[in-house]
Amino acid sequence: MANLSGVVQQLKKERDRAQEEVKGLKAALAALAGLKAGPARKRRTLSAAARRRISLAQKARWARRTLGTEAATARPKRTLSAAARRKIAAAQRLRWAKVKAKQQKKAG
Repeated sequence: MANLSGVVQQLKKERDRAQEEVKGLKAALAALAGLKAGPARKRRTLSAAARRRISLAQKARWARRTLGTEAATARPKRTLSAAARRKIAAAQRLRWAKVKAKQQKKAG
């Protein structure tokens, strides 16, 4: 029986040590969670006049950007001749024929 009481005492000490470790982990987690959240920032409110000025400025930027690119891309589209299209199609058929031949070689 004396041996059994010693084991119980040892288990109680181990339980207390584990509880202290859990407390430390909880404190560390709380500290880290507090760092992530940080203090709540107040949101600034803008007056209607300020929002309007910002809106007009943004619209002006978009207008400049849109008008600037339109003038640069106003050239006519290029078209291929029928002969060029035939050459490209023939080359593509040749490439596909090589791919299919390689697949048949692997399969069969």
